[in-house]
Amino acid sequence: GALWKNSVTRETMFKGNFLLWIIVELLWFALQLSFIGVLYLHTDNIGTWTKWQVVLLVGASHFIQQIFQAFFLINCSNLSELVRTGKFDFLLLLPINTRFVVSLRQVDLGAFVNACSSLAVMAYASHKLGLSLTVLQVAGFLALCVTGILIHYSLMFLLATISFWTVRAQGIVWGYYNLFNIARMPDEAFSGVFKAVFTFALPMLLVSNVPVRLLVDKFSPASALLLVGMSAVCFVISELGWRASLRRYTSASS
Repeated sequence: GALWKNSVTRETMFKGNFLLWIIVELLWFALQLSFIGVLYLHTDNIGTWTKWQVVLLVGASHFIQQIFQAFFLINCSNLSELVRTGKFDFLLLLPINTRFVVSLRQVDLGAFVNACSSLAVMAYASHKLGLSLTVLQVAGFLALCVTGILIHYSLMFLLATISFWTVRAQGIVWGYYNLFNIARMPDEAFSGVFKAVFTFALPMLLVSNVPVRLLVDKFSPASALLLVGMSAVCFVISELGWRASLRRYTSASS
């Protein structure tokens, strides 16, 4: 509650920045949808994915990205600066789990607004597809989205802990963030080594494709189990990396 209160106070101090980033994200989202529109002027299907199914996929991917951005993006990217300046010392002294407070110090409130635009696009795409979604499907979709967000958080947090060795790791963190664009495309558009890497090493293709497959009747229980399993593996690895990094930390002044 205290973290959210501080975030609201911060956003109200810089209203122009808050509104500007909402507009920028909306324009970026519109550009992605326009790209899909142009793409389907030259083809009817990507694998077995129709135009409105891909629009639904792009909306879901943007929704997952915005929820991730709301809670974790700023905090993961700021870990490097906390280590460099020595401010991380103060977080270690707090009577609270250090990873928790590092991961959730700031909340990007504008991302929630952009997530709503994603839901609107998804609702429209579902209408064009004539989908009659059940409560169970929607609940399953949201649960799989949370699982995907956990994968993104675990991997980005693990990359952020590199700052304990290199001091600055923002480039690596933002490099991973740029890979989110891969999640917006159907997994059937890829094959070979590329598909294997972004399914098992960096499971980008699972994060958005598996939840949307549940909505459009392309669901595979095996893929859902793989997504859940990968999220657990990624979180455990990130926790081990975090603990190893803490043992190396000596603060900026010693």
